Amino acid sequence: MSSKRLYNLVGVPLEDVFQITCHGPVRKAGRGTRVSVFPLERTTVQGSTPQDWDLFSIMSVSLSSQLSKALRQTYLSLPQGSQCMVTYIWIDVTGEELRCKTRTLKDEPQGLEGEESNSDMFLIPVRLFRDPFTLDPNKLVLCEVLNSSREPAETNRRRCCIQVMEKIKEHEIWFGMEQEYTLLGVDKRPFSWPTNGYPAPQGTFYIVESHYRACLYTGIKIGGTNAEVMPSQGEFQVGPCEGVEMGDQLWMSRFLLDRVCEDFGVIASLDPKSLKNWNGAGCHINVSTKSMREEGGLTHIKAAVEKLRNKHQEHISVYDPHDGQDNLRRLTGLHETASIHEFSSGVANRGASVRIPRHMAQEQRGYFEDRRPAANCDPYTVTCAIIRTCLVPEEDEQGS
Repeated sequence: MSSKRLYNLVGVPLEDVFQITCHGPVRKAGRGTRVSVFPLERTTVQGSTPQDWDLFSIMSVSLSSQLSKALRQTYLSLPQGSQCMVTYIWIDVTGEELRCKTRTLKDEPQGLEGEESNSDMFLIPVRLFRDPFTLDPNKLVLCEVLNSSREPAETNRRRCCIQVMEKIKEHEIWFGMEQEYTLLGVDKRPFSWPTNGYPAPQGTFYIVESHYRACLYTGIKIGGTNAEVMPSQGEFQVGPCEGVEMGDQLWMSRFLLDRVCEDFGVIASLDPKSLKNWNGAGCHINVSTKSMREEGGLTHIKAAVEKLRNKHQEHISVYDPHDGQDNLRRLTGLHETASIHEFSSGVANRGASVRIPRHMAQEQRGYFEDRRPAANCDPYTVTCAIIRTCLVPEEDEQGS
């Protein structure tokens, strides 16, 4: 890069401070139109031009994303008659990534039935969604995975979650999850960050808005979205959802995020700590039961928080896919996190393990927020762990 083009250089190569594990899209980053997602504050010297400023953005996205979208639209606008394209989506053997395949059905499905086989595994449809990429009448279908013996696959934690939810259904538990993520260029650097140094604060961006609209079309209970502290980092909220629906909705929203990013030629990473000395990425979970929402519910909220305190390490071990090793990088006690080594709680304290929002404390009822789950957590595992600790009697746990 010419010395005439400076991007907030601080003279420290990112390689010296970079730690990224990419959790990329289902398919390779591809189709789309290049957009200025996070505008940088460029510092120029005599002789530089606006055309020079776009160099880094061009290098950050996949080459195929710069192809004309009009070509794709030509084919998507072709009639398909009464036939329906159904995309089956499932969690793969890593327990972190999603895979998919598409089949043609003679008619639009009105419900869930049947199964698909895949390499001696069976896909069992569990939830149906509209397809925002190929539009109605086409569908997205979230599936459970069973092994050749028709038992839940090792990474199928949904089945166990359902069993636990059934034990406490009278509590009418609601969940809401706040999914944070980091946008990466194809060079695996945070998108629109300069090759050397750090970017300016966040700007207006379109990937977030596109994902938001895709979720609304699909039927995801997306509650909102916002930029996060680190540039190129965003968050969206899903919920409230009751029971196992929380996991279903979050996994599908992650699939949509991957597909939207593919169209823009970038990658969505759920690594809990993409970059040293910056805020990490979590998946905070809000929890509320019927008794917590009623008059005097704050007493029940505090009781649940104390139960979580007593099983802090057990929860840490299931709040990321690697037995707490991912959160070891993220939960440092800095950057709006609590220390992984000790449990803390408080009202309106974003540096606590579990937070009670100020307005909940004032109203004496509502919900609490567990801030420990990592961005790449399995929502089935997280919701199941919270229920076991807060609601399932110990004698039932011992007998199960």
